Amino acid sequence: MTLRHVPMLACLGLLLLLPGSDGSYFLNRADEKSNAAYSGSIPQQEQLSAEGEASLRGFLNSASLPDLQWPNFANYQNEAAQFYDAFGGALPWIQNGKPTPQARATIQLLKRADEKGLRPEDYDGPQWDGRLLRLDGSPVATESELLKFDLALTVSAMRYISDLHVGRVNPRLFHFGLDIDRKRIDLSEFLSQRLVGATNVGAVLATVEPPFPIYRRTQDALKKYMEFARIDNGEPLPGSERAIKTGDAYAGMPRLVELLTLLGDLPKIQAEEGSEGRYQGNLVEAVRHFQRRHGLEPNGILDARTIKILNIPISRRVLQLQLAMERMRWLPHQFARPPIVVNIPEFRLYAVNEEYRTAFTMNVVVGRAYGHQTPVFASEIKSIIFRPYWNVPQSIVNAEMIPHLRKNPSYLSRNSYEIVDKSGTAVSAETGNQKILAQLRKGKWKVRQTPGPANSLGLVKFEFPNQYDVYMHGTPAEELFSKTRRDFSHGCIRVEDPVALAKWVMQAIPQWSEENIRAAMDGNETTEVKLKEPIPVLILYSTAVVLEGGEEHFYEDIYGQDGDLQRTLEQGMPYASGAELPGKH
Repeated sequence: MTLRHVPMLACLGLLLLLPGSDGSYFLNRADEKSNAAYSGSIPQQEQLSAEGEASLRGFLNSASLPDLQWPNFANYQNEAAQFYDAFGGALPWIQNGKPTPQARATIQLLKRADEKGLRPEDYDGPQWDGRLLRLDGSPVATESELLKFDLALTVSAMRYISDLHVGRVNPRLFHFGLDIDRKRIDLSEFLSQRLVGATNVGAVLATVEPPFPIYRRTQDALKKYMEFARIDNGEPLPGSERAIKTGDAYAGMPRLVELLTLLGDLPKIQAEEGSEGRYQGNLVEAVRHFQRRHGLEPNGILDARTIKILNIPISRRVLQLQLAMERMRWLPHQFARPPIVVNIPEFRLYAVNEEYRTAFTMNVVVGRAYGHQTPVFASEIKSIIFRPYWNVPQSIVNAEMIPHLRKNPSYLSRNSYEIVDKSGTAVSAETGNQKILAQLRKGKWKVRQTPGPANSLGLVKFEFPNQYDVYMHGTPAEELFSKTRRDFSHGCIRVEDPVALAKWVMQAIPQWSEENIRAAMDGNETTEVKLKEPIPVLILYSTAVVLEGGEEHFYEDIYGQDGDLQRTLEQGMPYASGAELPGKH
């Protein structure tokens, strides 16, 4: 069949994802050069014959193309059909019987999808060289060959763009309070209006990725650790019957030096100085640096725990970075104001300033790994309460307080708790213990802790509406912040410096100086301050974090969520999007 050329309409305009005119706050605004990466017009395309159009419609109607690694493309059926409708029976990726420059540039990115933490085989990465070779090596490719090539690239590009933008797996599968549906893009429109006529395909595709600086840092770290995994021999460090301290001999010295040098904890010049066969000097400092990056106590002692973490394969670190990038794709791409971010496995809070950098950070305590995990979700701080009451959840009343009351009727009063009825009126202390227990068990009466320094919420509570009844607050148990692992709460988030956080949250309210904040905390009244402009809050879960200086930190998967996500992704395309995890009920 002979194909003929037809002119196509100019681009209809730029798609979304560029900085808004509504004052929306982006963690990192898209490079203005990305606007120039689109030519504004589409080159001549190859028009299909009537039989070719019928063949294309057959593939679109069945939502299946046998040439694909994953033939079923039902998830993209409507968008693929709309895309080809926009081109009136032409092949958008073919010109003069050959793939267009835009097609070739897109294919190169699909082949390198692993650099984005994705799997190239999901986008036919291993197959593209053969396809290009067949088309480039054939004087006149058949219409069927060109059609299948074009459709395979369309589907693969749609899969890739969607995965880059919102991730492969819906976070609601893990019962996370994050909504990716509101940030999906029109793939048909994006391909037809921006990609097939792009002068810089890479710049155009970059606009769909998370705009966070930490995302780019994580991508750079992923490339580095992929190379580490390639060149490292994976030799494990030998164990020791006792902890290795400064000055001790250690059989694993050569491997320890090699590994710490590779990972950057021991500068090469220091590694070359040697340590005379003993664990001392710069090597001890390098171990401290490694411990600090991995959530361990930086004491420089080679104990069993440190050796175990050193022996974790680098391939596992690659996976952690990949999972971190996947989770970043679930997040909103814009915020009305700079957000406050809590990373659960890191036990850390970050506040971001107007320059998109960390203004300050502090330790936090999160929910226990067993039974009281802190959920992942997005919300907004809408008010701050000084000297709050703690309304004890019914689950804690049943599991902890009723047993105490059975043994000691004065337990509540001695710990600053009081019982209130449905109207919120305190129940008389003269009420019999059996009656109290009966009403508490039925849930008709509630327990609350009165305000003061001994209150479990401390002297400040930060409220943000959410379905989990989780919030941030101070705590009288300040000694917990010095521990390296800090999962001790019932699910809420205890902050190390509530004064600094309150000052940050209320910085737009001049009368709330640090002096007035402390006065409210030390006063006699419960005071609620409602914010005119809520502060976005993200409660996240990432076991890999790349700091602003580029230093990589890795943390324990305390809730097993890396394992859950890994198992789900290993099932392959189409990725799960239901309400239950495989193997969990």
